[in-house]
Amino acid sequence: MTEDEMRKRLEMLRIEHRDLDAAIEALSGTGAHDQLQVARLKKRKLRLKDQIALLEDYLIPDIIA
Repeated sequence: MTEDEMRKRLEMLRIEHRDLDAAIEALSGTGAHDQLQVARLKKRKLRLKDQIALLEDYLIPDIIA
């Protein structure tokens, strides 16, 4: 995977992460709480966060002073 492809993938993951956040908030805001669905969305959101962190670590090198 090239650096440009990784950056595009990173942006797509960030967008999906924000969308899941909005979906979780929308489900939590309604009167009928579907706890199983909310839990699944939160789990997916955490997996996305891990993937985002992995790509960011790869794209942003550590600078040792």
